[in-house]
Amino acid sequence: MAVSKKKLALKKKLAAKKKLALKKKLAAKKKLDLQKKLAMQKKLAAQKKLAVQKKLAAKKKLDLQKKLAVQKKLAAQKKIAAQKKLAVQKKIAAQKKLAMQKKLAAKKKLDFQKKLAAQKKLAAQKKLDLQKKIAAKKKLDLQKKLELKIRDAKIKAIKRQRETEKRVALVARARALKEKQKESVRLAKERDRLKAQQIADRLALRLAKEKEKQDAKDAREAEKTAKLAAREAERLAEIESHRKPVAPPKPPIIKGMMQDGITPTKEFNFEFLLSQREMLFGERRNLLGQADRLESEANAIVENSEMGDVQFDDEGGEGDTMVVERERDLTLSASARQTVEEIDEALKRIETGDYGYSGRSGLPIPRERLKALPWTTELVQERAGGIGSY
Repeated sequence: MAVSKKKLALKKKLAAKKKLALKKKLAAKKKLDLQKKLAMQKKLAAQKKLAVQKKLAAKKKLDLQKKLAVQKKLAAQKKIAAQKKLAVQKKIAAQKKLAMQKKLAAKKKLDFQKKLAAQKKLAAQKKLDLQKKIAAKKKLDLQKKLELKIRDAKIKAIKRQRETEKRVALVARARALKEKQKESVRLAKERDRLKAQQIADRLALRLAKEKEKQDAKDAREAEKTAKLAAREAERLAEIESHRKPVAPPKPPIIKGMMQDGITPTKEFNFEFLLSQREMLFGERRNLLGQADRLESEANAIVENSEMGDVQFDDEGGEGDTMVVERERDLTLSASARQTVEEIDEALKRIETGDYGYSGRSGLPIPRERLKALPWTTELVQERAGGIGSY
């Protein structure tokens, strides 16, 4: 029994040793795994750091190349500007000469128009005088005719009176005298009739000529009006042929409920819009930092030029270089701030549910393009002048 107890104690002791050895082995394995994991994390961190350093070096190299290209371009532009200035001076001189010629031509045209207006006015006055003269002549003829009739009536009355006085003494001669009087009256009436017929014929001929002239004038006016109407119709037809087609209506956007300041749509879900918003925020921070840095550099160039003895004339190469650098920095800063404004507009569209759709046609923009340029508002086809170019 004592032996069995010893065996049992020995077994327990061996089991405890095995259990302890197993625990130590597991602890060593866990420690080794942790060391491997830490080494892997350090290796990844070193690789990321190296990649960032390479990217920064490449960016600095690219900035230097761009700076040299801008300097060359500005030197060429300066030369072209001088040539353009000379050409502009020549063009201004030619324009002044042309303006003087136009002024003289306009003066001649105005004088001609005044002369033509005076001629028209004189012709109208002559026509009015002619009409007044014709009316006065008609009135005079009428008065003469009336006086002739009155005189004839008086003559007849006198003749009747004489016939009455002579009838008592001269019965035989009365008949002959009466026949003679009748013949004279008939001849007088015939003369009056012929004279009235001649006056009527002359008046009718004059009226016919005036009517013919008026008809010719009306025909010329009608022809002129028809030509003007045809020209106006041709002009309107040409305008209509060059008019651009009306853009088709934009398709409606099916929007969902707003969540966390994001309104999802049928084509763009909440997860995609959330990732785009984060990307836009990151780009916005980078661009604002770049704009501030460029403006600081431009201001520093101005301060250095004020403190130092830098020559900014045609012979001062250093001054020209500093001006070029300052203008480049200001241009890049303005471009960055313009992109920031476009990013702000894109963030507003994410909030209202209009993000990702073309501002021209209303069609959805592919996600690949939005990932590459998250603040864009047009399709590639529209950018190249394809669909939606209204």
